[in-house]
Amino acid sequence: MFSVRQKREIADAVQKILRATNHPELPIGEIDFELRVDGEDRRLSWAVIRNNGAVPKPGVNWHNEKQDLLTPPQ
Repeated sequence: MFSVRQKREIADAVQKILRATNHPELPIGEIDFELRVDGEDRRLSWAVIRNNGAVPKPGVNWHNEKQDLLTPPQ
C-alpha cells in the first residue's frame, strides 16, 4: 500500500508524536510500535508499519514503489 520511503516517513512521524507525549512508561530509545492501515478494500489493500529500527532491511513491493511519485524509478 505504501512505498518504503512513505513507510519510513510515517514511522518517523509516529515516533515523534509518541515521544511528544512525554509518557513516563515509554523507553528512552526508539519506541517499538506496529500500525496497521487498511485500504478501501481491506482484503486487498493494507499496510503494516513498524518503527524503523525494527525493520533495518525492508522488503520491497514494486507495485507500491511505482505508486509513490516521489520515489525515483529503479
